[in-house]
Amino acid sequence: MTEENSMTAQAAQIAIAEEDRLRADLYNFLGVLLSGPPDQMMLDQTAGLSGDEGPLGTGINALAKIAKLSKPKAVESEFNRLFIGLGRGELLPYASYYLTGFLNEKPLATLRRDMAARGLTRAENVYEPEDNIASLMEMMGALIVGRFGDPATLEDQRTFFNRHIAPWAGHFFTDLEAAKNSVFFAAVGQVGRAFMEIETEGFRMSAE
Repeated sequence: MTEENSMTAQAAQIAIAEEDRLRADLYNFLGVLLSGPPDQMMLDQTAGLSGDEGPLGTGINALAKIAKLSKPKAVESEFNRLFIGLGRGELLPYASYYLTGFLNEKPLATLRRDMAARGLTRAENVYEPEDNIASLMEMMGALIVGRFGDPATLEDQRTFFNRHIAPWAGHFFTDLEAAKNSVFFAAVGQVGRAFMEIETEGFRMSAE
């Protein structure tokens, strides 16, 4: 990296408010947890989290508590029952499925167009449809901090969120929280549901 590029990168880092960086971190955290079963290091990191007494903080505290008691093999089995299973898991974490009842439908095509317009691309080692919840959480985090270009404006964040996440993610996280196979991931669902409520309200207020 040249000195000029380094200075530009540093300026971009400084330009992102701490609140937005924390939002991006939580999106990325949810994306990592939902992309595959966490290993011992991830469980240990999760066990060290703490929150306040609000709905999101309560969820984070519950997640930290269950992470401290969880073993990687048990969480992997839980992940497989929820999302993989024999033929399919208990839940299908895709926008197309939640919005149309089928996979690979219009919501996925719309997302791919928006991804191309923003310079977002699917990782080479990822083969499932891009409208899965883990990828959308990671995309939102990337947009906030500008991982693939300039940080997205609040208006652009709101547009992406309202189009691809708001219509179904809260429903998914509620289902995850209540799923019969959820133990560790019930707490993940609790955190996700509370966070989606906060983001929905935040974007609504910013549009007024």
